[in-house]
Amino acid sequence: MSQVPLIVTTDWLAERLDDPKLRLVDATTFLKIPESGGYYDVWSGKEAYEKGHIPGAVFADLLNDFSDPDSKFSFTVPPREQFVKKAEELGIGGEDTYVVVYDQGAMVDSPIVASDWASRFAWQLRYEGFGHVAVLDGGFPKWMDEGRPVTTEPGSYPRAEFSGERRPDMLATIEDVKAAMTDENVVLINSLSEADFKGETDTYERSGHIPGSVNVFFGDHSDPETKELYSDEKLRETFEKAGALDPKKKVITYCGSGIAATWNALLLNKLGQNNVAMYDGSMTEWTSDPSLPLDKIARGVEE
Repeated sequence: MSQVPLIVTTDWLAERLDDPKLRLVDATTFLKIPESGGYYDVWSGKEAYEKGHIPGAVFADLLNDFSDPDSKFSFTVPPREQFVKKAEELGIGGEDTYVVVYDQGAMVDSPIVASDWASRFAWQLRYEGFGHVAVLDGGFPKWMDEGRPVTTEPGSYPRAEFSGERRPDMLATIEDVKAAMTDENVVLINSLSEADFKGETDTYERSGHIPGSVNVFFGDHSDPETKELYSDEKLRETFEKAGALDPKKKVITYCGSGIAATWNALLLNKLGQNNVAMYDGSMTEWTSDPSLPLDKIARGVEE
């Protein structure tokens, strides 16, 4: 079947809710920064899904089913066998089907508009070799704002046979990032807030950013009123300032735990930059090793 767009609108999805080839996935996960500071709290969005979701959607539990249970870091890529088994149970994998993923928002009690949990699951599907996947622009909040149908009836699809092969080029390791710090042909993008980038927060074991990286905040790409992505022209301007659209260069995105970084990676793909990898361990892994350097000098994208 033909490739679906990387990002689709609510109108696009509404017209296809009854398409037998559609596999609609709710990937809601909740993240909240404690008021007292420190590492964030995360929990599954299963209960929220049960209270209401887009008709036909099945639930992908990123925290419990699609992360490595043996990793000391949250949300790291699980063994392929685990991912494939869980994806097949959701009905994902057939070559004649396509997936649309959405979520209920980036962070709890935050004005940030970004479908980064959806982009995380979409990234995982592509990494494992399933390319027919789109992310819903504006996610469930925009769907709700528009008064579109919602149900509590669980979705289900016939069990699928997952095909495709892993794409190791999409995943950056800690060794790749170490090498990228001094490689002029690689652009390191920190996807966190400016305060995180400058080392003004205490979310991780140590504060700051990986030396050589530039700051492109994942929460700056959508209109907070409409919840829609800004135009490609505006997005392109942002990423061009970071030097990330140079076709001769590779881009590595990172964040806290490999979630927000997938949103930046997806938008780079949308703008035509396909040489993009995501550092899965991100700041959680990097800051846990006291021997690895951090920089607190502001090197963000200049206005």
